[in-house]
Amino acid sequence: MTTRFISDLHLSEERPDITALFVEFLQTEARTSDALYILGDLVEYWIGDDDQTDFHRLIQTELKAFTATGIPCYFIHGNRDFLIGQQFAENTGIVILSEPATIDLYGRRVVILHGDTLCTDDVGYQRFRKVIRNPMLLALARTLPLSWRRWLAHKLRDSSSGNQQLTAEQLQKYDAKNPAVEQLLASSGADLMIHGHTHQPDIHQHTVNGRACQRIVLGDWYEQGSILDIDGKHFELRSQALPKP
Repeated sequence: MTTRFISDLHLSEERPDITALFVEFLQTEARTSDALYILGDLVEYWIGDDDQTDFHRLIQTELKAFTATGIPCYFIHGNRDFLIGQQFAENTGIVILSEPATIDLYGRRVVILHGDTLCTDDVGYQRFRKVIRNPMLLALARTLPLSWRRWLAHKLRDSSSGNQQLTAEQLQKYDAKNPAVEQLLASSGADLMIHGHTHQPDIHQHTVNGRACQRIVLGDWYEQGSILDIDGKHFELRSQALPKP
């Protein structure tokens, strides 16, 4: 059997092709998994579990149908969907994990996270993240009228350029940095790290306290689906084509 990891789908009504691929994935090969891990940014934005549009209900319905098969589905918040809460978890059957999470994967110690905390050269964002993730501020945000939260989400989304528009220099700035990566590998005792966020899928080698470690970066779903398959002996980071219009 296989455990699968995905991240950075950025599902939205504006991209039905991505949604269609995700639904197909949940209904087919994901159902041959030991478990499914979603490492953040499942949706383009999430402003609260009370924002129940037809699109949001579709995503929750498909996830519920998947978890109803008995296959566990774990979720870690991303920088676009950190307001996903307990009601969403109850509606879908997913399990929300704290970040970073250390798991046992076929006898191997693995640390998983969304990945934005590793991008330490982006000092402005790290400061913003500390403020916006403050529990008191999150509780306050959930009390704002839904119309206000929708307006704010659209403003934040419109102001985001997206990694696919960034220069090589900007991509380097916003990438994960080795000191942060290796510090987390050391503190977690893991020899494998899996994360998303940077939209730069790759497999990296690290040496931490004399230990050989690996870091697998998941890709986004803007141009294709990006899926990581891991079994007890092998792993494959692969792409899946979006459906044609």
